[in-house]
Amino acid sequence: MPTPTKELLTTKEAAVYLNLHPSTLEKWRVKGVGPLACRLGTKAIRYRRSDLDAFAFEDTDVQREAGHVR
Repeated sequence: MPTPTKELLTTKEAAVYLNLHPSTLEKWRVKGVGPLACRLGTKAIRYRRSDLDAFAFEDTDVQREAGHVR
């Protein structure tokens, strides 16, 4: 699947971008961990590509649990 090129990504697109399952991002969002998410209106959740990039390059416990940092 091609990597999305737009700045605001849906949960599914953000999961593809980070090589995660969408439910992982949803669980992290509920726990208040993981990449920063934006709410548009009452239900639409979006992730900024810049926030995903920043998260991907951090060394956090969340990433270690997901197997992204060793």
